Amino acid sequence: MKYFHNPETNEVHAYDEDAPGEFIPSSLLPMSEAQVQAYITSATTALPTKEDTERNWRDNELTSLMWLRERHRDQLEIKAPTSIDGEQFKELLVYMQALRDWPQSVDFPDADLRPLAPPWIAKQVQ
Repeated sequence: MKYFHNPETNEVHAYDEDAPGEFIPSSLLPMSEAQVQAYITSATTALPTKEDTERNWRDNELTSLMWLRERHRDQLEIKAPTSIDGEQFKELLVYMQALRDWPQSVDFPDADLRPLAPPWIAKQVQ
């Protein structure tokens, strides 16, 4: 295999030894054996940290709640009956803010001490 680095995207591309030169974009730079080994080492040792894992959980949790927040806001805007009451909406917003603040918490990244969702949220249907 021949390995090439794209300096614009920082991606690494691999081609068979017998790949014709015209198939390899001229923007790619050939990598030395040492560069290839360093890349492989960094790719295999760069496992996600606890902090990365918790930030990903937090981001997914926030994304999964946006529809509920938006539905309530839309229902208020069009003066339709709301699916959740004002107190629940406040609890939702407080929980979402706690999620945003989670990485700055002294408890971060202990997954056992994550912000807790109000129990009624699990019963909402999208």
